[in-house]
Amino acid sequence: MDDGSIKVFQGYRVQHNNARGPFKGGIRYHPNVTIDEVRALAMWMSWKTAVVDLPYGGAKGGIAVNPKELSEGEIERLTRRYTVAIAPIIGPYIDIPAPDVYTGPQHMAWILDTYSQLVGRFEPAIVTGKPVELGGSLGRKQATGRGTAIAAVEAAKALNIPIKNATVAVQGYGNVGFYAAAVINELYGAKVVAVSDSKGGIYNSDGLNPQKVLEHKKKTGSVVGFPGAREITNEELLTLNVDILIPAALEGVITEKNANEVKAKVVAEGANGPTTPEADKILFEKGILVVPDILANAGGVTVSYFEWVQNLMRVQWTEEEVNMKLHDKIVKAFNEVYKIHKEKNVDMRTAAMMLAVQRVADAVKKRGLWP
Repeated sequence: MDDGSIKVFQGYRVQHNNARGPFKGGIRYHPNVTIDEVRALAMWMSWKTAVVDLPYGGAKGGIAVNPKELSEGEIERLTRRYTVAIAPIIGPYIDIPAPDVYTGPQHMAWILDTYSQLVGRFEPAIVTGKPVELGGSLGRKQATGRGTAIAAVEAAKALNIPIKNATVAVQGYGNVGFYAAAVINELYGAKVVAVSDSKGGIYNSDGLNPQKVLEHKKKTGSVVGFPGAREITNEELLTLNVDILIPAALEGVITEKNANEVKAKVVAEGANGPTTPEADKILFEKGILVVPDILANAGGVTVSYFEWVQNLMRVQWTEEEVNMKLHDKIVKAFNEVYKIHKEKNVDMRTAAMMLAVQRVADAVKKRGLWP
């Protein structure tokens, strides 16, 4: 610590399955991190990488710490110490960490530097989500939100909803929510009529300008109070009469209590686990198409994969190339999941799991058991 004392933190790295390729998954810094949470998330990464057909398995890491209570120097030393502890089990062809809750490009830069010092050479492919100056990919920051927007647009197409002027509500106006809103509005011409953050939401039936709302949020600390929009609650936002709903904030916001009130025709899950299993059933019976999180927010891990490929080849693609490849990956994955959803008459989440688990099982079977 800065005062010269030594403090012990509990850290984890869980590797779930590597039948399809190296382990892949983020590292989170949160006071509530437990081994069980990290285990569950590692398995979830196996299915997420498989559903978008990336040559990866699943892993996850975490440290039980409240980073808001530490100085930057303390966080750096914590990160480097953690890297030294997991160094024997990670590597560009073994396990490639990435940012997660309360970690970002700077943390990845420290991991990259620590690992590079240990192996005696610059090794950019050890982590993804790095600063661009150290081999990070262009388009990575926008990737999760962009992927969510692409998935939502594909879902609208499948239901024959014209995307131009289709109405969209976005819960959560962080990185994912903002880029999802901006892309679906600027690239596809959909009308974003409502957005919210932890302090509340805003609504304007004529549509909002995502960029201007972001500027307002940066100035005031919230989207609330945006000129020309009326205030709504986060609960109201979920039940608005819109074509597309993008929950991109917390988990468990659509429950059996409010699922019957959801009027959107498409729900594209930008957040992890925003819909409870009970709510899933209700939405499916109502004929609402839910694009599950392991598909809708897989844009981030997809561009992480592109970053890794660029690092291994020591090249850098343009942002247009990255965006084009991301678009193709998400569209292909959506259509594969949608096909199973139609053929087997199951909800999209079950269809996505059927596809993902099958891919991992096939890899395990084809590789066989040895010795």
